[in-house]
Amino acid sequence: MNITIRPGQRSGRVKIPASKSQAHRLLICAALGQGETLIACDGLSADITATMACLNALGADIRQAEDGRLRVRPIEQVPAGLCHLHCGESGSTLRFLLPVCGALGADAVFHMEGRLPQRPLAPLDAELTAHGMALRQENDLLYCSGQLRAGDYALPGNVSSQYISGLLLALPLTAGGSRLSVTGSIESEAYITMTEDALALAGIALEKSGWRYHIPGSQRGKLPEALQVEGDFSNAAFFLCMGALSDAGLVIDGLNPASHQGDRAVLGILRAFGAQVEQRESSFAVCKGQLHGITIDAKPIPDLIPVLSVVAALAQGETKIINAGRLRLKESDRLRSTTALLTALGADIQELEEGLVIHGKESLSGGSVDSCGDHRIAMAAATAACGCTGEILLSGSQAVSKSYPRFWEDFGSLTGGSL
Repeated sequence: MNITIRPGQRSGRVKIPASKSQAHRLLICAALGQGETLIACDGLSADITATMACLNALGADIRQAEDGRLRVRPIEQVPAGLCHLHCGESGSTLRFLLPVCGALGADAVFHMEGRLPQRPLAPLDAELTAHGMALRQENDLLYCSGQLRAGDYALPGNVSSQYISGLLLALPLTAGGSRLSVTGSIESEAYITMTEDALALAGIALEKSGWRYHIPGSQRGKLPEALQVEGDFSNAAFFLCMGALSDAGLVIDGLNPASHQGDRAVLGILRAFGAQVEQRESSFAVCKGQLHGITIDAKPIPDLIPVLSVVAALAQGETKIINAGRLRLKESDRLRSTTALLTALGADIQELEEGLVIHGKESLSGGSVDSCGDHRIAMAAATAACGCTGEILLSGSQAVSKSYPRFWEDFGSLTGGSL
C-alpha cells in the first residue's frame, strides 16, 4: 500500500504495544509448562500471532479470553501426523520452535515466507541433526522430525542469539541433562538474558558459569497464573527518535525502565547524540538537543540501526555505524535498504560492507521510498519525515504489521502526524 507522509516535526504522547521479544518467550514457556496461564499482551503483531499458531499446531490451546488476555493451555500431547507450523516471516518463531519440535518429538513442517527461507540456520541445524533430528528444506518449507537428545551442545555467540535461546527453551524437556557452551564473542546478549528471565519465571533450573550452561532434563515449568508483557523498546525507538527530532518533544508510555530488552539502549544512544531524555516512571520524554554525530556499535542492537541512521542524517557531523554485517540477513538487507531510504530523501550516506558512514544535514528533502517489505524501514521512513521539508511517498507501508500493526494509527495521533 502506498501512503504519503507529510513533513515536519511531531509532538504528543504514544503508548507502546507489548514487547514482541518477551511475548514469544512467555508464550513458549506457558505452552511447554503446566497449568493455565493468562498473558496480558497489548497488541498482537504478525510475529506473535505466528508463534501462537505454531504452538497451537503442536497441541497447545492459545486463544483470547473475553477480557482480551491470552489464555494459554499447555501442550499435553503432540498431535499425530505432520504438524503444519505457519511461521510467516518470523525468524524468532522458527529458530525458537525448531529445537522445541525436536524436544517434543514432533514431525513438523515450517511454512516460511518472505526472506525467511534464505535466512541462515547454520550452525544450529548441524547441532540439532547431530543430536537426533532430521531436517530437510524444500524452498519455503522446512521439514523436521526425530527426537532431540540430551548431550553436549556448542554454538558460536556471534551468529544469532536466537539459536541459543531456542536451545535453552528446548533442552529442559529432554530426558537427561545437557551442557551448552557458547563460544567466542556474544552478540545481542540482552536477548539471551530475556530468555533466561522467562525460564526462571517458569521455575526452570539452569546452572550457568560464564557462557557454559548445565541444563537438567525432564523439566516442565509453571509460570504464574497471570502475567503482563512489558512495552516494546524496539518499537518505541521510532517514537523516541521522533522526539529527538522535535523541539516540543514526545512522551512515550508503557515502558519498563529496568527492562532487559537490548533495545533499551536507544535511550543512552539518543543521549549520546545530544537529545534530551527524561524518565517519568513508566514513561520517557524526549526532545531535541544539539544533535551531533557519534559512533554506534551495531552488534548488540541491530534492529535499531535503520531509525538511528535517520537521527544521524539530521545530526551535525559524522556518524559511523560499525559491526553491522548481520543487518544484511534481516527482512531486507538493512544496510542497503537504509542507504536507499536515506539517499532518496537527500541524506549524505555511504554504505560499507559492515556498516554505514553518515554526514548529517539540517534537513532532508522528501521523496519516494520503498519499505522493501521491511517493517523497520517503513517505520524509519515515518521518523525521517520529521526532518524533511517535502512529503514522503512510501510504498509497502503495510509491512509494519509484522511487529506493530497499529503504528500508522499511533503516528497519525501525534500533532503534525497526519498522513
